Amino acid sequence: MAAMLLTMLFIGVAMVASIGDYHRLVALHRPLGIAILILAIIRVINRMFTTLPPFPPTMSLWERRVATATEKWLYILMFALPLVGWGMLSAGRYPIVMFGPVQLPPILPANPMLYAVLRKTHTILAYLLFLTFLAHLTTVLFHTLVIRDGLLRRMALWPVRSSKTVENISPKSDGSDPAKI
Repeated sequence: MAAMLLTMLFIGVAMVASIGDYHRLVALHRPLGIAILILAIIRVINRMFTTLPPFPPTMSLWERRVATATEKWLYILMFALPLVGWGMLSAGRYPIVMFGPVQLPPILPANPMLYAVLRKTHTILAYLLFLTFLAHLTTVLFHTLVIRDGLLRRMALWPVRSSKTVENISPKSDGSDPAKI
């Protein structure tokens, strides 16, 4: 999801900055936005049936609250941005081509004023997503690289070894036999 969100944000920036590649970028932006929406729905459903691992004990109560709020904002924005984009295109009478002849139906009536409002809203939400994502990423990197409290293990889909695990399985410098460790 993180890679998809970053890709989507960079495609959005490139769409605004590049007129020559606009149509190719839009052709990527639309289906990727819907894919993010679908995966966000799957993640929320999974979250309803899954117990979260505990926060590391190094995190204070306010850090836990900020982490939880940031995560909720990310989910809200993963829903809101694609829906606002879909509504914006519907209001502007633009076809929402997924791939080939597959198109999404409009979810709002054609209305130029509504299109303008939703376009501005989409831009503001994209900036908010970028800032929220950066805050989340910065915090995870800080906890992973500086504090080293295993926060990344709480989020990762794969097993992540901590530095303590590496120390426990490395040979001791007291001359003991590494094969016995």
